Amino acid sequence: MIGLWVLLGTLVAGLVAGAVLRARNGRIRSARPSAGHTLPAPVAEALNPSAPVTLVQISTTFCAPCRHTRALLSALAERTEGLRHVDLDVTERPEVARDLGVLRTPTTLALAPDGRELLRVGGLPKSGELLDALGPHLPQSGIRLSE
Repeated sequence: MIGLWVLLGTLVAGLVAGAVLRARNGRIRSARPSAGHTLPAPVAEALNPSAPVTLVQISTTFCAPCRHTRALLSALAERTEGLRHVDLDVTERPEVARDLGVLRTPTTLALAPDGRELLRVGGLPKSGELLDALGPHLPQSGIRLSE
């Protein structure tokens, strides 16, 4: 009988953990304070001073959601003026993820030209919500809603 209770407890704990992770997937979080924090070199090199927002996607080689995120963000950047997308594979450079405080892939950082973090998204972002959050940082003429 104890084994049955352990099995049920494990099942419930797994379901709760799965529900929490699913709810957090794609959620937009506000920027972390970066007092005196410098960007890792690969991230700093990816910034384009002429683009108001650069989306830096932190990926790893064998990450299936990273491929979906890459396709979504590339398409979003192509149709949105002032938005640039860069995919950074950190498989061979885990120190980049560590320095940025990234604990899972994909994680997308929205960075201003000066390297300031505007927001971050863990998991596969939702394009509409992401555009809404980035709206104040993009030129008003730059957002094309046709998909």
